[in-house]
Amino acid sequence: MNIISTLLSNLNYGTIFFLMLLESTVVPVPSEFVVTPAAYHAAAGHLNVFLIILFATLGADVGASINYFVAKYVGRPVVYRFANSRCGHMCLLNQEKVEKSEKYFDDHGVAATLTGRFVPVIRHLISIPAGLARMNYWKFLFYTTIGAGGWHSVLAALGWYLHAVVPEEQLNDKIAEYAEYIKIAILLAVVAAAVYFGVKAWRKNKNNK
Repeated sequence: MNIISTLLSNLNYGTIFFLMLLESTVVPVPSEFVVTPAAYHAAAGHLNVFLIILFATLGADVGASINYFVAKYVGRPVVYRFANSRCGHMCLLNQEKVEKSEKYFDDHGVAATLTGRFVPVIRHLISIPAGLARMNYWKFLFYTTIGAGGWHSVLAALGWYLHAVVPEEQLNDKIAEYAEYIKIAILLAVVAAAVYFGVKAWRKNKNNK
């Protein structure tokens, strides 16, 4: 974790890519404290905000792909064994979290790889059930890219905004505060979308009958 702290204090395109790669595997790296501070510094002219989003999304794609292929080829028993292992617990992983991500995937289908990128806990694990289900990789990568890119854009917009209103010494506290509001808003949006598409599918099925 000391290495991660060092990387967080030296954000550039390479460290952003690597940290988001880790976040999309099983290493607990909060994207809020990577992309948002990077965008904060971009607003000061030190980085390019569009490149921040690009490298963060590429990192997420690579990390998610690692999870996808590991799950696809080692299978559910090995995945759960790791989740229940000491190493898995060190990564803040457990069977309950994996089961939660599987249920989310089962409930929302392949689109879960897109919407799941906005949901806490699910975000970095949704690629595991996608791999276990042997979802088409290119479809998985497409949805992952859109979802990760959207999430990183939200965080980058927050960082850019905070540069105008918050001194740097208060940045992390404000990120934590605003991130909670963003999570709640996104969760409500995901629930609303799920209800909308569920009702739409029900009506279509009813009409077909």
